[in-house]
This record gives sequence, structure tokens and C-alpha cells, in this order.
Amino acid sequence: CLKASVDVCMRLGLILLRAGWCLQIFGPFILPVLWAIIIAVAIYPLYQMMQSRLGGRSKLTATTITLLGLAVLIIPSVMLSKSLIQSMQFLSTSIQDGSLVIPLPPQGVSEWPLIGESLDKIWTLAATNLEAAITQVAPQLKSAGKSLLSAAAGIGGTIVQFVISIIIMGVLLSNAEGGGKFARKLTTRLVGDKGEAFAQLAYDTISSVAKGVLGVAIIQAVLAGVGLLVAGVPGAGLWALLVLLLAVVQLPPILILGPIIAYQFTVVDTTPAVLFMIWSLLVSASDAFLKPMFLGRGMETPMLVILLGAIGGMILSGIIGLFVGAVVLALGYDLFMAWVDQDMEVSEEQSNPG
Repeated sequence: CLKASVDVCMRLGLILLRAGWCLQIFGPFILPVLWAIIIAVAIYPLYQMMQSRLGGRSKLTATTITLLGLAVLIIPSVMLSKSLIQSMQFLSTSIQDGSLVIPLPPQGVSEWPLIGESLDKIWTLAATNLEAAITQVAPQLKSAGKSLLSAAAGIGGTIVQFVISIIIMGVLLSNAEGGGKFARKLTTRLVGDKGEAFAQLAYDTISSVAKGVLGVAIIQAVLAGVGLLVAGVPGAGLWALLVLLLAVVQLPPILILGPIIAYQFTVVDTTPAVLFMIWSLLVSASDAFLKPMFLGRGMETPMLVILLGAIGGMILSGIIGLFVGAVVLALGYDLFMAWVDQDMEVSEEQSNPG
């Protein structure tokens, strides 16, 4: 008996050791793979439509979508980097040759809560004596510069993760039928006869959140970026990225666009400033009609769950975690509630056999 127990413990220990080792090896790819699954599920209807038009050739369809996805990711990333570099070069050159002109703050800035008085003072100093203002805030600028460099490195790593995710997505789409069968077998193995229903619920949740939350956020960011570029706002790519992050965590883009509107009224004529304001307000309010278009009717995931998932994912894993966390927590919530409802139905059937 003792020998049998020792054998069982040794086998169990070896299995756990192997599982832990595999998890460590696979660990760096967990987020890219999860994001690849989310994208694949979200665009699967598009994949089916393109596959039918390409004569049912799955590999050609998956390759086409992968190349399009890489183009959609890389081209805006290059444009964002170019915009940031040009903005920094323009700012540096303007400061060095003294051509940078900062207008006086509009009336009422000093009355803003919390930051109004200090902002009015530093803004006025920058408008009248830029060198003195830069000297005064030099320590803060140095700290901010280090943070920006760190953030830039993080964004670069995130872009690489997104590239890996898109490539994995293409592989998953080319084997979509096999992946669907595996998901149904796995859920059936885990939860029994309800496994196929749970697999369908997982598919519906991922699709709804990816389209209704992430898709709407991307559309708002693109629209905001177009408006910023047309208006000639410096660093338009950076502001569009911030709009994207806010939209994912269910905050209105006007929090970013509002101060830019105020800035536009101080540096450009009234007509273009008003047009930019109207466009910004439309972008900020667009989720009111975009979400009903993209969200699935059966989706009952509370927005608080999505918000917590996005924020928690970003804290845990950076920008890619912002997207993955919202979907994963929403999926976990829906599966948990379905499991609870299933147990309640079983209890009611047992208590009312007739």
C-alpha cells in the first residue's frame, strides 16, 4: 500500500512538474494567443463570406485576412510614430529658434477647480517668458521624458505582440472547423451534456464584446484621429491612441477632445474651431448608436464587468491586456452565470419531479 502511494505521488509530481514547465514555456505567448482567438472569433463571419467568394479556399482566405490585418496595424503605427517624431522635432526647433508662440490663457482658466490657478500661472508665464517657464518646470519635464521613453518602449513591445497575434489568428482561421470541434469537445469534457451550449455562449460573448466594445472603440479612435489630422492638431496620433484607451474602458472621448477643443479656439479661427467641436461631440456621442448596431442582442454582460476587465487587464499586462482583459472577464462572468443558472434549474427539477 505504501509503495502504491509513493508511486502515485511520484507520477503526480512528474505530471505537475511537466505541466508547470510547459506553462512557463508557453507563458510569454498566452496574451497573444488569447488576443488571436478573440480576433478570429470576431471576424469569423467575414472569413466565411470571403471564403465563399474565393471558392472555399481556406488557406488563401486566411492569408488574405492576415495580410490585411498586418497592414491595418502597421500602417497606422508608422503614421503614429511619424506624427510623434515630427511633433517633437517641430517643438524642439521652435523652442531653440524662439519662434514658438504660446497664446495667453483664455479668461476663466484660473477658476477651474483644483488645477485652475496653478495652470493659469504657468500658462501665463509660458506665454510671456517661455524660457523661464521651461526652467521652472524642468524637473517635471525630465521625469515626464523618462516616462514617455518607457511608454514608447512599451508600445513598441505591444505592437510586436499584436503582430504575433494577427499571424496566429491567420493560422486559427485556416483551421477554423477543427478549432470549433476541439472547443466543443473540451467544454463537453468539462461540463458534460451542456458543453456545446457553453461553447456557443463563449463564442457569442467573445463576438459581442469584441464587436460592441473593442470595435466601437477603434471606430471612435479612427474618427477622432481623422478630425485631429484635418484640424492640424499636433500629435494627432497620440491623442487618437488616448481616445482609443478611454473608449475601451467605457469613458467618453470628450475627456481627451474637450481640452483640444479649447486649445483650437485659442489658436485658429472661429469657424474651423466650431467645426472641430461639432465633429468631436459627434465622435464622443457615436457609441450611443454604434453599440446597438454591433452588440449582440443576447448579451447581458454588465458594462461594469467590462470596465473592470479592461482596467485590470491593462494593470496586469499593459495595453494588450486592456483589450484581452475586457473580453476574458466578460466571458468568465457569462460562463459563471450560466453555470449558476444551470445548477438552479437542476435543483428546481429535483424539488418538483412532477
